[in-house]
Amino acid sequence: MPVDQSSDRVVLKHPKGASVEILLYGATIVSWKAPGKDNYSTPAERLFVSSKAALDGSKAVRGGIPVVFPCFGPPEHPDHFKLPQHGFARNEIWSFDSVVMDNDAGVSIRLTLLPKPSITALYAKDFQLSYVVTLAEHQLSTDFHVSNPSAAEALEFQALLHTYIRAPAKDVSISPLLGKHYVDKTEKSLEARNTLKEERRESVDVRAFTDSVYEKAPSTVNVAWPGGGLELKLVHFTTLTLWNPQAEAGSKMGDMEENGWERFVCVEPGYVRGFKKLGPGETWVGQQVLSVV
Repeated sequence: MPVDQSSDRVVLKHPKGASVEILLYGATIVSWKAPGKDNYSTPAERLFVSSKAALDGSKAVRGGIPVVFPCFGPPEHPDHFKLPQHGFARNEIWSFDSVVMDNDAGVSIRLTLLPKPSITALYAKDFQLSYVVTLAEHQLSTDFHVSNPSAAEALEFQALLHTYIRAPAKDVSISPLLGKHYVDKTEKSLEARNTLKEERRESVDVRAFTDSVYEKAPSTVNVAWPGGGLELKLVHFTTLTLWNPQAEAGSKMGDMEENGWERFVCVEPGYVRGFKKLGPGETWVGQQVLSVV
């Protein structure tokens, strides 16, 4: 199947019409088109990217699937204090490594990121990142590999895939989160933002400004709206963040298109409550599988 490389991106295409476009900048997926399950539909865009998003490498992309590493939000770990919000992975040029798979089941490529001067000026730890993106007819898999090549030091980090799902925000519902504990980052006080709440809704909506981090994320998450939906399968991601800024916060973002918050929900598998610790020579892999339903 075609793997089209250019100077700044890689495009994978499936013979049944699906495609995915990955920028080398940030290893950010900026388009995933897939047909519906009825076999008659034309491939539809499944991700949201703001029409005002910078796609030239000048800043992190507003939309798609940005990669967050080694910190989520403002840095809290001593190793991360010099880093910007959400770390450096989404703001660096990754390298195309190889085609991992190309057969009737799908096509897969690997991108890598290693220490370089722009990173080591802010971050002293050794690391190796690889990102494997796999396209099938109705499915997109993103596998994020973090390795600690150090012979002596541990590596502590957070990781998250900031997935912007194209959906009508006023009608979308996310489940099953009933009974899960979460922190609500829209609360006004620091104490309230750090206080665990229990989810009491059968299905969660984002009709109001939402920024919630759920612990013990379910292995399967359903994102549904009238006439459509996606299923997410999570492996080794322990948290699920739901985010939609609504006008309250979205109107203050310079790279958010007008009323853009009406057209997406962010459903973000991560490891962002506490830090994942890798001993010398260890590797962690977090996987997200998005399927059209």
